[in-house]
Amino acid sequence: MFTHKVDDEISLALVQESFATKYSELVADQFDYLSQWLAWPSHCTSEQDFRLFVQRVLHEYAEGKTITCAIVYRGEIVGNCSCFNIDYDTKCLEIGYWLSKHHQGNGIVTRVVKHLIEFSFNELNMEKVQLSAAVENRASRSVAERSGMTLEGVITNQEKIGERILDHAIYGIHRNR
Repeated sequence: MFTHKVDDEISLALVQESFATKYSELVADQFDYLSQWLAWPSHCTSEQDFRLFVQRVLHEYAEGKTITCAIVYRGEIVGNCSCFNIDYDTKCLEIGYWLSKHHQGNGIVTRVVKHLIEFSFNELNMEKVQLSAAVENRASRSVAERSGMTLEGVITNQEKIGERILDHAIYGIHRNR
């Protein structure tokens, strides 16, 4: 199994079908919490849905389009992160993540994002990493800022979550700027 050690508490494990049970349990337990800022929980509610998700992202991984990993904190799967929209021509990719509400406030996502930025620059030879967060999602915006990213702009009417239309703040960091 492909794993990357972030630090003594956190590692990233390339998703595998055996993770589907844990993912479905997390979402079932935290559906309302996750649905505040993410569109996919309403479409991914069963273990089978997560098995199909894992199969899809592993296929995309094989094609070089995405890298999707479980966030493992102290030996327990607590969330997910990915490098996606990987563009080897422009040398740019985007980072996304979600984390269990029970593990918020421990700096987990900030450490993961910093690791993914370094991985993107050093292992994937990217020149730019982006992160998109709902304007009202202060926690995710703070992760971007703590990770050294700069606000590049806001895209209006970017995503529909439930009945809300959200604007997104776009953050970026360049390898040598």
